[in-house]
Amino acid sequence: MTEAADELSAPLGQTETHRKRRLRLPFTALQALAVLLGLFLVAFAGFAIFGDNPLGGEPVARVAINVGVKPADDNAKAVTKPDAQGEHGAAPGAKQDAGAERKTVTIIDGSSGTRHEVPIGAGEVDNAEPGASATPAAAMAGVDPKLLETSRYGMIPVAADGLKPFTAYAASADRAKAAKMPVVAIVVGGLGVGAAKTTDAIMKLPSAVTLAFTPYGAYPSKLAERARAQRHEILLQIPMEPYDYPDNDPGPQTLLATLGPDQNLDRLYWHMSRLQGYVGVANFMGARFVATDNAMQPIVGEAAKRGLAFFDDGAAPRSVASALATGQAMPFAKGDVAIDAVPTAVEIDHALARLESLAKDRGTAIGTASALPVSIERLGAWIKGLDGKGILLVPLTTAMLKSKSS
Repeated sequence: MTEAADELSAPLGQTETHRKRRLRLPFTALQALAVLLGLFLVAFAGFAIFGDNPLGGEPVARVAINVGVKPADDNAKAVTKPDAQGEHGAAPGAKQDAGAERKTVTIIDGSSGTRHEVPIGAGEVDNAEPGASATPAAAMAGVDPKLLETSRYGMIPVAADGLKPFTAYAASADRAKAAKMPVVAIVVGGLGVGAAKTTDAIMKLPSAVTLAFTPYGAYPSKLAERARAQRHEILLQIPMEPYDYPDNDPGPQTLLATLGPDQNLDRLYWHMSRLQGYVGVANFMGARFVATDNAMQPIVGEAAKRGLAFFDDGAAPRSVASALATGQAMPFAKGDVAIDAVPTAVEIDHALARLESLAKDRGTAIGTASALPVSIERLGAWIKGLDGKGILLVPLTTAMLKSKSS
C-alpha cells in the first residue's frame, strides 16, 4: 500500500524515474568483462590504424618451398642483367630467383598478344658477367672439342684445322641421289621452349627434318643433344629485332639495329653458348634487323668465320642476308613456304602442295614450320607419300649444297 500511495502522491512525470532509480543493478562481473572487451577493441583499432603493418587486414599465408638447391649467398644479386652495355636487357616480365638461379622470361607475340613464360634454368649458361661459368658444351655427345673455343659465356663454335661445324655436324644424306631429283627440306623452328613439343618434333619427325632451337628454355642443350642423337641436324635461332619491337619482343639479348657491332656480337656469343652441335644460325623473328645492312654485316661475317651456315626463314622480304652470305662465300638458304602460317590441317596441306610444286619447278624447295601438334601430324603424313611423288626429303645442309652447285 505504501508503494502504491507513493506512486499516487508523486508528481506527474516522476513515477518512471523513480522506478528506474530503484531498479539500478549493482556493478557485476559481467559488466566488468564488457568493459575489458571494449578496452581490447579500442586497443586493436588503434594498432590497426597507427601500426606500421602494410599487410594489416590482409590474409597472409606462409609457404615453405624446397627448390632443391643450396641457399644463395647473402651477397648474391637478386637479378642479373644480361648485358650492362645494351639497352635491351631482360624482356618485360623477366624474373629471377637468387636462390634457385632461375629466370622466367616473358616472350610477347605482337600479332596475337600471346605471352609465353619461358624459364631459363640453373645449370645452363644464364649470366653475362665476365668469367661466368658455363655448362661444358664439349660434354655433348658428338661435339668435337676442336670446334669449340671459350668465350666469357661458355663454349662457342669455331672453325679449326680446315674443319667447319657446317660439315662436321651435317646430317647424312644421299647427295648423289639428291642431285638427280627434286628435293625438299623442312625446318621446324621455335624448339627448346617447351620440352613436350620439342620432344614430339624430335621423336615423331624423320631424321631428315632439320630442327631449329631458340636459345631459351630450361635446358636447350639437353634437348639439342637428344635431337642430334636421333640424327637430326640442328640450327641455332638468333633473336633479332622486329619492326614492332618492343611490343613484339623475341626475348633477352635480342640483336638490335640500334646497337653497335660490338654489343650485338657480344649478344651473339651469349646465344651461341647456350647449346652446341649446330650447323648454322638462323634469324628468330627480326624483320627490321635482317633488313639493316650495317647491323647484319658483322653477324653474317662472324658466322662465316666460325664455319657456320646462315638460314633466312623468308619472312622478311627486304632481308639482306642472301647478298651478305654470298659475299662471305658461306652456305645459305632461304625459306620458301611457311607451312603452318594458318595452322589448320586444310591450309597446311595446301602449303605442302605448293612446296611440292616449287621443288619440281626449281629442283629445291624449303618449308618452315613450328612444332604445333597439327603441323607435326600433317608433316608426318605428307612425308610418307613423297617417294611416290618422285620428291626426296633431305636435311637443310643437303639442300644448301645442291642450290649452291646448281
